[in-house]
Amino acid sequence: MFDDFSPPSLPQKPRNWVPFWLVIWLVLVGLAIFHLDISFKDLFLGFGDVFEYLARYRSPDFSKYLDYVKLMKETLAIALWGTTLAFVMSIILTPFAAKNISPHPIAYRLIRELLNFLLALPDLVLALIFVSALGLGPLPGVLALGFHTAGFLTKFFSESIERVEPGIYEAINATGANFLQLVLFAAWPSIIQEVIGYTLYIFDRNVRVATVLGLVGAGGIGFELNSRLRFFEYDQAAAIILIIIITIIAIDYLSAWLRSKIS
Repeated sequence: MFDDFSPPSLPQKPRNWVPFWLVIWLVLVGLAIFHLDISFKDLFLGFGDVFEYLARYRSPDFSKYLDYVKLMKETLAIALWGTTLAFVMSIILTPFAAKNISPHPIAYRLIRELLNFLLALPDLVLALIFVSALGLGPLPGVLALGFHTAGFLTKFFSESIERVEPGIYEAINATGANFLQLVLFAAWPSIIQEVIGYTLYIFDRNVRVATVLGLVGAGGIGFELNSRLRFFEYDQAAAIILIIIITIIAIDYLSAWLRSKIS
C-alpha cells in the first residue's frame, strides 16, 4: 500500500520578471534618447559653459536685502493662502471622492473626473491663465496653487478614508447616522494624522512652487528674481537665490519637526 505513495510535486518556481521589465525600460530610455536627439558629447563639453555661467553668481549683493525679505514674505503668504484654499476645497470634495462613503456613484465619478482635471493642469499653466484674466500680482498665484493642490489633497484624503477599517463606518451607520454624521464622526477623526501630515507636505511644496510662479508674474520674490536676471544683475540675483534657499531649508526642517511631533 505504501509503495504507491508519492509526495506531492513542488509548486512551480515563480517566474522572475525583473530582467524582462529592465530590458523594456532600457529600450524605452534608448528610444527617448534617440527621439530627443540627446548628445552626451555636447552635454560633456557643455559643462565648461555651465561653470562659467554659475561663476557670475559668486558675489551676492545684499544691499537691498530688506526688499528681498519683504518679497519672500509675500511668497510665503501666497503659499499659505494657496494651501488654505486647497485645504478648504479638499474638505468639501473628499467625502464625495472616497468610494466607500460617497453618497452616490455618479457623485463619486464626477468628483474623480474633476480631480483629474485639476491635476492635469500644471501650476504654471494655471498661473498664466489667472495672470491673463486678473493681471499681475499675488492673487493669480494663490488661485493657481489652491486649485492645483486641491486635487492633490483631495486625492490623498479620499484614499486615506478608503483605507479606514470598514467596521468603523458600520458602527456609525448602525446608529442611524446620515451622510454628514458619517463624515464628521467616522471619516475625518480616523485620518486626522494623515490630514495634518499631507497638509504640511503640500505647504512645504507650495513654498517652492510659489517662487517659480513669480517668474510668470504671479507675485512674490520670483517676479523680482526674473527681473534681475532679465537685466543681467547676477549679484543681486545671487542674493535673492540665497534668501530663497535659506527660507526653503528652514521650512523643510520646521515641517519635518512638526510631522515628527504629530506621528
